[in-house]
Amino acid sequence: MNKEQVEKSKSLLGEDAVQMLIQVNQDAMWILENLGVGCKQPEIQKVFRQFEADGLAIVYEDRVFVTSGLVEQCLGTVPGVADFFVPRNSFFIGGTAPYVYDDEAGQGGVTPTAEHVARIAQFAEENQVVAGMGRGIKLKDEVEQMNIMAKNCSKPLYFAVTTDTALDRAKELHEARKNIMIVFCLTRPPLEVSENFSDHFVKVVKAGLPVFISAMPMAGISAPFCYNGVLAMTHAEVLFGICAAQLLNPGVTCIHAGFPTIADPRIEYNPNYGLISHNFLNILMSHLNLMLDMPTFQSGGTTHEEHPTERAYEDAKMGRALWLKYGFHMVRHSFSFLRYLIDFSIGKLEKTIRIVEEVTPEDAPEVEVPIYDERGMESIKRIGLGMYMEDPLTTANLGKIFVT
Repeated sequence: MNKEQVEKSKSLLGEDAVQMLIQVNQDAMWILENLGVGCKQPEIQKVFRQFEADGLAIVYEDRVFVTSGLVEQCLGTVPGVADFFVPRNSFFIGGTAPYVYDDEAGQGGVTPTAEHVARIAQFAEENQVVAGMGRGIKLKDEVEQMNIMAKNCSKPLYFAVTTDTALDRAKELHEARKNIMIVFCLTRPPLEVSENFSDHFVKVVKAGLPVFISAMPMAGISAPFCYNGVLAMTHAEVLFGICAAQLLNPGVTCIHAGFPTIADPRIEYNPNYGLISHNFLNILMSHLNLMLDMPTFQSGGTTHEEHPTERAYEDAKMGRALWLKYGFHMVRHSFSFLRYLIDFSIGKLEKTIRIVEEVTPEDAPEVEVPIYDERGMESIKRIGLGMYMEDPLTTANLGKIFVT
C-alpha cells in the first residue's frame, strides 16, 4: 500500500471506507484463490502453471486459481502512478459507442464515420478540460481509427487491438509518441476470460505496450448488490489480467480500468450510469487502486437519459463535481454518452465541455459513504459463479443503496 495515499484517502473518505477498501482487496484475492478464472488461452495457462510447484497457482480443467502471494508478487512489478504519462484528475473522452446521436434530428442510431472520429479528436485536442481520448465511437477499421486519432490529437490515447495489422500500427505509434494505451476487456462475468480477445492480449503485452484492463461486473446480476461485493468482483477480474500481463512481461505498464456497474431493478436490471451511486462506486474503485499505487481509469459523469436533456447535463455536472471533490487518476464516459453508452452525441460533447469548465468540488452532492457489508462476501461464497438477481442480499438492499 502507498501509505501517503492511504492517509489522503482517509481524509477524503473516512477511516471506515478505507478499511472497507483494504478488505475488498483481500476479498478479491480470496475470489481468485477459491473461485479462480476460466481460461483456455495456452500461453496464459502456461505462465501460471510455472508457479504450481511453489503452490502459488493451480491450473485445473481450464480454470486458473491464483494465490494472494502471487498476486502481491505481480503487483510489485507494475509501474506506479508517478511513472505514468497521464497526471491525476484527468477527464477523458472515452468509451466506445456503436452509434452517433443525430443532434439535429434528435435521435440516435447513426452509423459512425471517419469524419465523426476526426471531430471528436479535434475537440479533445482543442479543449483544456479534456486530458485525452479513447475511441468514443467504433469504426470497422481499427488502423484507420488509430491514424485519425493520432493525426488530430496529440494528447494520450487509448484504442483496441484485435488484429495483427492493428498491433503493428500500435507499436509504431507507441514508439513515436509513447502516450497510448491498448484497451482490453479481458474477462467477462462470471470470472471467465473472453477468448475472442485473449490471443491479442498476449501479443500486446509481449510487445510491451501499456494495457488498459477493463472489467464490469454488475451489482445485482453478476456480483453482490452492495458496494464492497461488486468492487471485490471487479477487482478480482482486473487483478487476474494484471497478473497475467506481469507474468508474460514483467514490468509492462498496466492500467486498472475496473468499471463496477449497478443493475437497476427499477429498469429491469439494466445498468444505470446516471446514478450518484455509480459515480461514487467508481470513485471508491479509483481510491483502492491509488492506494495500491496502480494507474487507474474508471467510469463517471455520464447519464441514463436517452437524449441530451437538461437532466443529462445536470448528471454531467454532478459527476464532475464528485470526482473533483474526492480525487482520482483518470475517468472516462464523462462528456458525450447517452443511455447505456449506446449513442455518442457530439453536440453533448461540445456543450458539456463548456458547462464543466465552471464546475467545482463545492458543487458535489452529499454522499453517504458506505461501510463494509459482510453479506457481500457471504453472497459470493454462497453463489460463486452464479447470478445474483435472486440473492437475498439483492432483495434486502433494494431501495436502500444504489438508488440515489
